[in-house]
Amino acid sequence: MSLNTWSARWLKTTFILLIILVGCSLVLFLNLLETRNSTESTVSIQQVRLRVNPILLNLEQNIHLLQETRVRENLLSIVKENGVELSYVGLDGTILLSSSPTSEGKQVNLRSALHYDLNHAVQATNGNDSLNIAFPVMAGPEGSQIGNALFTIPKAMVMVKETVIFPFFILGTLLITSMVLGIYLVLMKRKFKTQLLSPIHQLKKHAESILKGQYNEPVQYNRMDEMSELYAMFDLMRTEIMHLSELRIRQETAQKELITNISHDIKTPITTVKAYIEAILEGICSDKETLMEYMKVMQTNTDKTARLVEDLLVHALQELGQISVEPYEVYSSPTFERMLKPIGHVVLTSGMIYEAPKNIPNVLIQMDPIRIEQVISNLVSNALKHTSPGDAIRINVELEADQLNVTIADSGQGIRAQDMPFVFERYFKGQTSWSNRNAHEGTGLGLSICKSIIEAHGGHISFSSKEGQGTIFQFNLPIC
Repeated sequence: MSLNTWSARWLKTTFILLIILVGCSLVLFLNLLETRNSTESTVSIQQVRLRVNPILLNLEQNIHLLQETRVRENLLSIVKENGVELSYVGLDGTILLSSSPTSEGKQVNLRSALHYDLNHAVQATNGNDSLNIAFPVMAGPEGSQIGNALFTIPKAMVMVKETVIFPFFILGTLLITSMVLGIYLVLMKRKFKTQLLSPIHQLKKHAESILKGQYNEPVQYNRMDEMSELYAMFDLMRTEIMHLSELRIRQETAQKELITNISHDIKTPITTVKAYIEAILEGICSDKETLMEYMKVMQTNTDKTARLVEDLLVHALQELGQISVEPYEVYSSPTFERMLKPIGHVVLTSGMIYEAPKNIPNVLIQMDPIRIEQVISNLVSNALKHTSPGDAIRINVELEADQLNVTIADSGQGIRAQDMPFVFERYFKGQTSWSNRNAHEGTGLGLSICKSIIEAHGGHISFSSKEGQGTIFQFNLPIC
């Protein structure tokens, strides 16, 4: 079940429950309203006491003077003022005093006439408009009962209407709370849709675009919340994927160019060697001197082909992370002297000024001499491509701390500032002036291979250059 469907069902269920709650509250509210309008008022014992207390007080105070006409008239006038009727009955059931003089002296059935409890008195009315209730008459504050006062009170005088303010308040609060909850649910649904579902759908569209290879559209979110963090990370991922895609395209293009260049570079010396072999076979070489010349040309082209094949092999091993480096312990001085002697000869025969190291420190070092010679040859070859006859190439070997530093410097045309970040990248060939016809020779793998070899020895390679003033490459190797 999708998040959108789940949220819609959840909100729908909540709204249904809320509607049921509001409906029940309205029904209860209308029922209370109808009950309030139709129900008779109830008899209040407080209202009864307010009517009879003055009479009872006067009766108990003058109980022994009831034979006097003045006392009897005064008591009956109080009864009349309070709008009730009184019958004072002795303990034997004889009416001793009554608002109706004709009733005095008569006997009443105390069992049926006496209703001390208000509820019993109300039940005994049988629908009449007045109720009969009895109160005991005491002889003094601590005396015994000497009779009963029977009151006939109109219901209208002691009826009070029941108040239903609290139920109405509860119902009103419930209705208001339900409305607030409904508004809150509506706002929550809107917020849920705008701040969660819509961004997720937008993110899905961006993911589909990335899946189709469309990386240029930025992923933007204008709020500052958890979703913005997700969008930021997604945009970083998009940028990284775009960068990797561009890098892959560049590498594929560079590999195609590499194959094309190496094919051409290998074909040229092989064609040359083939032509000289055919010339020798046809007997064009009439003497030994001419034959040796041909053999020298063939050797030069064969060496060039071997270097190209070696670069290609190292590049393949580099791609697989299996570049072959087999270091072992050697003494630096004799090892570097053997390496630098043929390299110096190549520099001198190229018309350059060669400055060999004056003193090579003789320390025990762990390295692969073949690979280190390949590094120095590549660096010197690179220097030859960017120098002109008369320029100088200097090689220096120094001991510094626990490292042996090797420096190859030239006074050539240098490296352009915009090319410097890419010098050690595979397939990269820096642009140089058209005056240097050797500038674009090579595969663009040499410096990348150098970096891999030096790092495999646990060392580090770096360079500094200024356009028009030359370049200095330096690498270091840890000593034992």
